[in-house]
Amino acid sequence: MGLEERVAELEHQLDTRVAELERRLAAIEQRAEPGAPDRAGRRPDQDFWALEGLKSQLAELGADQGGVLFTGTVRLPTHERYDWQYGLVTETVLNELDWSEAAESFAALGHPVRMRLLREILGGRRTVAELTELDGLGTTGQAYHHLRQLAAAGWLHSPARGRYEVPPGRVVPLLVALAAARP
Repeated sequence: MGLEERVAELEHQLDTRVAELERRLAAIEQRAEPGAPDRAGRRPDQDFWALEGLKSQLAELGADQGGVLFTGTVRLPTHERYDWQYGLVTETVLNELDWSEAAESFAALGHPVRMRLLREILGGRRTVAELTELDGLGTTGQAYHHLRQLAAAGWLHSPARGRYEVPPGRVVPLLVALAAARP
């Protein structure tokens, strides 16, 4: 390759890099404009669409203390799909629910082996044989102990002997609890 060819190649590389930098700068400047969409095409005024819907519903109910809403649509690696929504007004959560009843449910989630079992079951490993093949779960007896704890708290059910599933009404709440636990 001659000197002229090498210079032409370097000029082309430089032009390509400058064009990419200009594209990135334009995207940054566009995002800085009020109301401009982000990379996913969302506008800032759409960021709280669920919250705005909840506020509207609470206003219709006359719930001036507010409320909470949990919702999700999930497709697992097993291709199962779950849509779920649950909401409560703040007064109910603070004054009418027995918080001590939640302790068993939270306690069942409070062990790393149980969390791993739930992840594996959601991922498609449903039988005790499949689960006990995994490293780090302990003996078969220990695995059964953890599975029973999760089932007693309602995080699992057993549709057939030796087979476990997360009940459909618990899939999204489990993922909500995990998301809420993030620091």
